[in-house]
Amino acid sequence: MLARAVEARQEAVHLDGKLMIALITFVFFIIGALLSLLWWAIIISAVLSWLVAFDIINLRNRAVYQISTFLDRVTGPVLRPFQRIIPPLGGVDISPIVVLLIITGVRAILLPALRDTLIRLVGGY
Repeated sequence: MLARAVEARQEAVHLDGKLMIALITFVFFIIGALLSLLWWAIIISAVLSWLVAFDIINLRNRAVYQISTFLDRVTGPVLRPFQRIIPPLGGVDISPIVVLLIITGVRAILLPALRDTLIRLVGGY
């Protein structure tokens, strides 16, 4: 009887560990996906700003204006702190490049390391 209770408890702990590992993996997947979306938003915003600067498209077009405003609202809070620190080089704002490198580093190195550490803490791997 006691052995059965101990076995049931170990099974429950094992199931809880699997659930926690799945939850950690899911949370880090969502964080990675959001960082990917931000990465693409920065790329699209930069390309759009070049198209506007070279007068290929203009902001008087309602759709272009709305897309530009949306992208500025999404990327602005991330880019502005870097724009304050990093001066433009020859009139070119390089802060998006710096932010893209940071996002890439976080996704490639920091997130997997943190995820694996958390999984080891809950008894996985």
